[in-house]
This record gives sequence, C-alpha cells and structure tokens, in this order.
Amino acid sequence: MNRKLIAGNWKMNGLRVDLQTVREIAAGLAASTAAPEALLCVPATLLAEAARQASGTALCIGGQTCHSQEKGAYTGDVSAPMLKEAGAGFVITGHSERRTGHGETDEIVAAQARAAVNAGLTPIICVGETLDERTSGATLKVIEGQLTGSLDGLEPNSFVLAYEPLWAIGTGKVATPAQIAEVHAFIRQFLEQRFGKPGQTVKILYGGSLNPGNAAEILPISNVDGGLIGGASLKAGDFLAIYNAAAALTV
Repeated sequence: MNRKLIAGNWKMNGLRVDLQTVREIAAGLAASTAAPEALLCVPATLLAEAARQASGTALCIGGQTCHSQEKGAYTGDVSAPMLKEAGAGFVITGHSERRTGHGETDEIVAAQARAAVNAGLTPIICVGETLDERTSGATLKVIEGQLTGSLDGLEPNSFVLAYEPLWAIGTGKVATPAQIAEVHAFIRQFLEQRFGKPGQTVKILYGGSLNPGNAAEILPISNVDGGLIGGASLKAGDFLAIYNAAAALTV
C-alpha cells in the first residue's frame, strides 16, 4: 500500500497573516515515518515564507502551477526552478481551473510536469471529467485521453496523479464511493499497462470536495492514496482532521 499523501491547495487565497495556519498544521503533524505525507500548495507570494515556517517539520510546501520553460519573456509566470529555489518540493499541474480558465492542454500539462521533474519537483498531475461528460457516460474515455497526453515523457517514480471530478470541486457534491473506486481502479490499470509493475507505486489522490466529514469513508477506498483538498485546507483543524483520518489507516 502506498503511503498516503494529504495535499492542500490554497488556490488564490492567503495573505501573510494566514501563515499562522501553516504553523498550526506543521505543529499538528505526527512525527512517525509511518504517518501520511502532508503538503500545502500555497500562492507563490507566500511560498518562500511558508517553506521557512515548515522547515524542520513533516509539512512539505508546494506551488500551484509552473511554466514549461526555465526562464524567458513570460510576464507573470513562475518557472519550476523559481519554485524550487523558494522552497517548494511539489507543484500542481493540470488542475481543472488551469485547464478551463487558462486553456492548458494535455500537451502543456505534460511539458509543465517535465519541467517540474527537471527542476527537482514532484508534479501532481490532475485529471477529471465535467458533469456533462459523466452524464453522457464518457468519464473513462476522457480520463484515458488526459492520462495519455499529460504523462508524455514522464517516468512512473516522478509524479503523483489526482482525480478531480470537475462537478465535485467547490460544489459540495462528492462522487460516491463506487464512482471513486471505478475511476481510481481504471487509472491504476492504465498506469500498470503503460509502465508495468512500477505503475503500482504511483500515488493517486482523490480531489473532489474531500472534507473532515467524508474523509474516513473515502480514504480507505482501494487505490485512493490520499487527497487533494481545496477549501478544507484553509483551516488547520479541517486539514488535520483529514490527515488524522489518513493516519488512522496506517495503524
């Protein structure tokens, strides 16, 4: 069984005063190596200070996106080496909000992920379907296409995946355990077919409105290796409740 990863995505939230939440989460994590991994992906403006606050603790810090190039005339963008230098260990790529709001294709996501790996970061590559795609029965076809394009040029020990049904992000809706199990099993099968036995070790996170109320039901599902959490990661108590639900599974 993969060691679970509980990752928070603060999105466009957080000012310096919110670094107190980083400190509270870091202080609340278990020191045992058997405990889940913990990660907060914070805005770029907070990354360096968040990394300093988390230094020496079990909490990792990550970015929310990166450009595919190391440097250049890309006003407003942040490169993977910049994130690494600021103290990041991970970066989210291909989040649905980037795919839909910024037109990031599978090819762009793959290039970003490769740039992250080259800079010494672990990309968390997101895939997921819309409500229309699920309703029409196209979920697995959509996921397969995203995986095929977004993993181009990557080795199985270099990345994490996150399944995030778009219709369950920020809506309060959550996929049923059966729906989650089906997609995660499909992703695992895809990974094993593509990479062989090493595909069994790739972490697959669930990223659709995971919260303290449903974590104990979702995290034990087969092939769910943790969670990518949005709103619930903004409060230390909520994040730690999800983390502790994951930790209870390792006892």
